[in-house]
Amino acid sequence: MIEIERKFLVKSDAFKERAASMEKISQGFLNTHPSRTVRVRINGDFGFLTVKGASNGSGTSRFEWETEISIEEARDLLKICEEGLIEKTRFKIPVGTHIFDVDEFHGANQGLTVAEIELQEENEPFEKPDWLGKEVTGDIKYYNSQLSKNPYAQWKNCPD
Repeated sequence: MIEIERKFLVKSDAFKERAASMEKISQGFLNTHPSRTVRVRINGDFGFLTVKGASNGSGTSRFEWETEISIEEARDLLKICEEGLIEKTRFKIPVGTHIFDVDEFHGANQGLTVAEIELQEENEPFEKPDWLGKEVTGDIKYYNSQLSKNPYAQWKNCPD
């Protein structure tokens, strides 16, 4: 139940040419405490409840538990989530032996596109496609739970 992933900004739309699938996602957070988040997600016709723990020092690993719930339960839970619903389109992009999840955000996070890759080990090598930009693994402002509270539109023009 340990998730190992690295996260990158995306510098072009070239990834779309290689997309194996695309899906709309809506999600909210029942809890956005730094040491744990509780997420409700609707992904197509499916609902999910996910609990994530705090990240390790490098930001690459953290506890994750997820279970499928009914779409009706997910819709009901979204109604009581903290303010700041996340809306995005997720593209699945096969690259070498891995699959990148590329999230193109909408609404208050419009203009932000982030790629994630799940790994078996923290130092596992993987192919980096040309459209992959700066690595933001461990940068908390790019966590969906934080984007729900402090959306990209509010900070995109601020210097890092």
